Formats: sequence, C-alpha cells, structure tokens
Amino acid sequence: MRGLARPAAERVARHLAAAGALLDGDPAAALEHARAARRAGSRIAAVREAVGIAAYLAGEWTEALRECRAALRMSGDPSLCHVIADCERALGRPQRAVDVARSAQARAVGAPWRIELAIVEAGARRDLGQYDAALAALHAAGVRDDVIEEWTPRLWYAYADTLAAAGRADEAKDWFLAAARVDDEDSSDAWARYTELAGRAGGEPTTVEPAGARPVRDDARP
Repeated sequence: MRGLARPAAERVARHLAAAGALLDGDPAAALEHARAARRAGSRIAAVREAVGIAAYLAGEWTEALRECRAALRMSGDPSLCHVIADCERALGRPQRAVDVARSAQARAVGAPWRIELAIVEAGARRDLGQYDAALAALHAAGVRDDVIEEWTPRLWYAYADTLAAAGRADEAKDWFLAAARVDDEDSSDAWARYTELAGRAGGEPTTVEPAGARPVRDDARP
C-alpha cells in the first residue's frame, strides 16, 4: 500500500480482505468491497486486479475488462490475460479474445494460466466457427501430455466439448469419459455428457471410477 497514508491503507486492506472472503460465495458483495478499496487505492495494481476479478465473477464484463487491463498496465503481470480474453468473448468480440490469447504477453504466462488461455481461445474460435483451430489450441496446451495435472479435467472437458460441437460425437464421448475419470472433485457434467453420447450411439456406458480413484494414465486418455 505504498503511497497511501496509514488510515487509507488500512481501509483499503480491510475492503480487500472482505472482498477476498466473499469472492466465492457472493461475488456481487465482493465487488462492492473491491470498489470501495479502489476509491482510495486506484493507483495500486493489486486493488485494480481485485476489482477486475470480482467484476468478472459477478458478470460485469465491461468493468472487469477495464480493471484487468489497468492492473496489467500497472504491474506488467500477464496472468490476467485469460480473464481479459474471456471478457472480450463475453462482450461478443471473439476475434479480440483470440488476439489477446495469442499476444506476446499471453505467451509469457505459466502453465495454469496457459491452460485457461487455451480454453478461452478455443471457445472464441468456436464462436467464429473455427473448430479445427479450436481443437489445435487445446492440443497445443497439452491435451496429450503424459502427466495428469490439476487442470487436466478442465482441459479434457473443453476438448471433448469442442469435439461434440464439431460433430465428432464418438471422439467426444471418449474424451468426456476420460475427463470424468480424472476429475477428483466431480466438478463438471463430464460423466452425464458421456452417458448421453453413449446412449445415442446405442452402446452400453462403461463403469467409470468414482471421483478420487484416479486411473493409471494409459487407462484415462483415449
């Protein structure tokens, strides 16, 4: 909180702490606290980022885009690029989302953010009708990597969903099953999507391991 008088710095810190505590359960309330912090700390990158993330989770795309761009300019930290790209997509500008995802700044991010960028880019490519390019973006992010990471279920689900959107139902079915098998948190409807596609194909759905029982790698990936 450099540059702020102590009372202002303490006020900003209290609002940021409240925003962080509310973010998952009540993003709209978190956004109000983040905005209050911004009133005293608008020149602090962490404050602008907090407003941007809260606005993003609250569905306030224009504000989220503005604040995340401001935070990026102030800090130079590219980890917000996937949020910026997703806001562009939510605002109906998929080509801008692609441009952000493929920018020099975006290429500098670490693995977790690179996966998020690939998922956003794939969605934007789908909006543009570019299904092959969407699949290529997910491939480049490591769909066929040999190590299961925390982001693997999301990446595989996005790949399966894109295959389904492209009309490649048989392949999509296999990837939904793979995503369900490695999703310890049962965080998506991958299993439901798999059983739906298996039923359409006229086959009997296989039995999937329960969440928390990870298969060996060769059994997981199609």
